[in-house]
Amino acid sequence: MKRLLAAGSEDIFQICKAFRQGEAGRHHNPEFTLLEWYRVGWDHAALMREVAELLTIAVNADGWQVWPYRALFVELLGVDPMDEQTALTTLTDLAQSHIGAVPDALDRDAVLDLLMSHCIEPEISGWGVVFITDFPPSQAAMARCISVDAAEVAARFECYVSGKELANGYWEQTDAEALATQLHAENTRRQHRGLPQRPIDERLLAAHRHGLPACAGVALGVDRLLALKLGVESLTETISFGWGRA
Repeated sequence: MKRLLAAGSEDIFQICKAFRQGEAGRHHNPEFTLLEWYRVGWDHAALMREVAELLTIAVNADGWQVWPYRALFVELLGVDPMDEQTALTTLTDLAQSHIGAVPDALDRDAVLDLLMSHCIEPEISGWGVVFITDFPPSQAAMARCISVDAAEVAARFECYVSGKELANGYWEQTDAEALATQLHAENTRRQHRGLPQRPIDERLLAAHRHGLPACAGVALGVDRLLALKLGVESLTETISFGWGRA
C-alpha cells in the first residue's frame, strides 16, 4: 500500500488477510483479517480521531480517552518509563512484583511490553475506548519520531477497547534513510532477543526514495472488532475455521 501511495494513489484502504506465525489463543489466530487505510496529508492525531469516530458507531462507545504512554505508566504503575534515570533493574523488579518470575536478560522494551500486557491492559479493561500515544522512540517501528514536551517520542498510537488491542496507527516515516536506520535497529533488537531478523524490504525503501507523501496509516483487527461487537470472548466465534480446525 505504501508503494501505491508513493505512485500517487492518494487516500487508500483495503480489507485483507494477514498472517502472524506462532500466536494462537482466545485473542490471536495466525490467520486474521485487517482493515488498513492511509490518509494523505494527515498526522496520527487526525487519524486517531477518525478511528475513534468509527468505533463510536461500531461498538456504540460514548466517547474515548487519549493517554500518552509515559503518563499511563506514571498513573497506573508509579514509574516513568522514559526517564533515563529509571534503571532497567527498577522496571524488572516492578514486573516481578506484579507478575512473578520474568525471563532473564530481557531488554528495556521487552520488560515494558510485559508491564503493558500484564499490568496496564487489565487496568484499562473497564475504560472503554482508550488510545495510547507518544511511545518510546525505540518502539517507533515505521513511524516518525517527533518532539513532545521536550522529549522525543514515536508518533504512533495503539487503540484498546475493553482492554483489548484493536488498532495500531502511525504518522508514517517518510525519510527513506531514517526508515532504513529504524528497520536495522529493530533487527538488532530482535537479534539481542534471540529472534530471527526480518528481511529489509528494499522495494519499500525504493518507494520511499521515490517519494512517499506525508501520510498517516492504521491497521485495525476486523476479527477482534467483530468479537467486541458480538460480545464473545474468543476469535474462533468470529472466524469460519479457527486455527484448531483450519
